[in-house]
Amino acid sequence: MKKGIVFMMALGMAAGLTACGGSGGAAGGGQQAGSSQTGGEAAAPQGANQGESIHFTLAMVDNTSSNYYKGASKIAECVSEATEGKITITIQAGGTLGGESDTLDMAIQGDLDIASCANSVLANYIPEMNILDQAFLWDSADQANYAVEHELGDLIQAKANAQGIHVIGYMESGFRDVFSTKPIQSMADFKGVKIRVMQNDGQLMAFTSFGANPIALSASEQFTALQQGTIDACENAVSNCWINKFYEAGVNSVINTKHCFVYIPLCMSDNAWNKIPEDLRDTFVKAVWEGCREQWKYLDESNEEARGKLEEAGVTFYDIDVEEMKVAYTAEQQKNGTSYDTEWIAAVDAAKAAVQ
Repeated sequence: MKKGIVFMMALGMAAGLTACGGSGGAAGGGQQAGSSQTGGEAAAPQGANQGESIHFTLAMVDNTSSNYYKGASKIAECVSEATEGKITITIQAGGTLGGESDTLDMAIQGDLDIASCANSVLANYIPEMNILDQAFLWDSADQANYAVEHELGDLIQAKANAQGIHVIGYMESGFRDVFSTKPIQSMADFKGVKIRVMQNDGQLMAFTSFGANPIALSASEQFTALQQGTIDACENAVSNCWINKFYEAGVNSVINTKHCFVYIPLCMSDNAWNKIPEDLRDTFVKAVWEGCREQWKYLDESNEEARGKLEEAGVTFYDIDVEEMKVAYTAEQQKNGTSYDTEWIAAVDAAKAAVQ
């Protein structure tokens, strides 16, 4: 399958596209369609004024069989339908344009239209976003999604605009669980476990507090490392355990920790944003958000399907006392004097209060 696919749907197909609602419906506060029009926009938008289509490229590291690619495809579909083909999106999957840090840099420099990356990658440019790397921050996906659609999303948007990008929506890889080559049924079982984790302070601190030994390792090296015993465990969304065939590398246990929630913000360059006529911007952003919400559903379906397949392959799922882990993590944060910006804390608290 080609990694770059352009979705250019004819208007006559609209009747069959039930998930895309065109320009109707709220896009959510997080995208700030109006406020992100400020700065460096004296030049008139190109392309559409002459009746030409505007073509954007979206880069992602995930392959074409992933729910993330399916979600990106839905975004492209929704955008094409909502703009009546005036805006189309080409998806470059499988890391063909580089890793997440590479493509985010390209978008900031104006060399790529849309980069997709984990929130911890964007935090390299927006340090306040480190608040999202905490373990057990959200009680549910609904709560996490509400946050970026409202106050927290507004804060991220303002900081992103200052970096020369516009966050036009959020896909997600959601809650992460632990995949292990041996059962882990209590926090005590984490003692000495060599686990590959995301390389951010929040997650390194979390697994250290659980008694594990966090390991720095490229995601592409995990299968071999599990196979050779270099690591005992790793963590991600359950669907990734199935897609990456970790069960063939020795993983026999999945621990339902739900220890971290990961967003995939879609970061559009100023250059690309300025190509969109002002009268199409709200329509464009709302369509992107509609596609993102479909990806959230695809992720849930993918995780559920993966669980069934993993169990058929002999993998056992274990529950664990998460409250004990939360206590250990909070104590470690206090020991290290961890603190976050008060305005961002208030935005997190607002989402928690709004979605119980």
